[in-house]
Amino acid sequence: MVVVGTEWQRARVKLTLRYDLPDPPDARLAADMARHAAGVLAAQRIQRAVAVGYGPAHLVNPIADALREHAPAAGITVTELLRAEHQNFWSYLCAEPTCCSPAGTPFDISAHPVTRAFAGTGTTTVLASRAELAATVAPVDGDLAEAMHHATRKAQENVARLVSRVARSERRASARRLIATVGVRAVAAAIDQYRRGESAGLPAAAWLTVVLRDLRVRDDAWARMEPAYREAHLRMWTDLTRMARPGYVSAAASLLAFVAWQSGNGALANVALDRALEDDPDYSMAQLLRLAIDSGAPPSLARLPMTPEEVAVSYDEQEAGDEGDLL
Repeated sequence: MVVVGTEWQRARVKLTLRYDLPDPPDARLAADMARHAAGVLAAQRIQRAVAVGYGPAHLVNPIADALREHAPAAGITVTELLRAEHQNFWSYLCAEPTCCSPAGTPFDISAHPVTRAFAGTGTTTVLASRAELAATVAPVDGDLAEAMHHATRKAQENVARLVSRVARSERRASARRLIATVGVRAVAAAIDQYRRGESAGLPAAAWLTVVLRDLRVRDDAWARMEPAYREAHLRMWTDLTRMARPGYVSAAASLLAFVAWQSGNGALANVALDRALEDDPDYSMAQLLRLAIDSGAPPSLARLPMTPEEVAVSYDEQEAGDEGDLL
């Protein structure tokens, strides 16, 4: 079920929500979805919406009925409510046979202006399902996965050697600072590389996934996610999310989710968060982003938390306090 919130005067799209149809039908879950959709629309001060359920009647009807019940109670006017299946649509709001036949109204999207506009963007593939979308961020397999496993182990060994250099000082903050310094430089260089249209090789990808476990490195990367470069950033974090080995996925997948939300692609953001939380159910950045996206927060709220300079100052102050505690 897709629910589209629109402006009252100009009918511009303001918000799009997508829900999987419960299968088998579940009236209670359908009511929860309808209440959630109405609540999000109301919170965004959206008063009009259209909704389309894609699939057989026995799966779409419960949610359609729930929307007709709960939307008006939240001050939402549903101007059209449709079911679409096999290139036919049915309206839940029109009972006039001459307008909306009980047998369905055929439609053809191939010549629609939206289809032509979409083709004009150069995009040639439309994913058929959420499963296909999830596959775009699924972990690599086969020989590439094995090679990435070995590269990740070497990266771990490099980190261990860096830590050993400061082991005699018995200062944990010094070790963390050394890893963060090297990691920040590596990730910043990779971001610049992707912005130039290049990609990271396998050893570099392994190193990036390892150093991104350091929160200072991750937060510095987060602070560099300028919207003007979101296509390059989407490519980078998709690559690293797919390449990352278990235990190293959450940072890259969370950063992918943030950039996807920033780009208005809530579906991609959610499948990225699925990967992040599957790798680490307690990963706080992923939990925070899931709360924001589930609440219907618009992409305009996907602002950079701090500048890289502010991230550095924040961690320097924290590490100075840690060193003081050890003295």
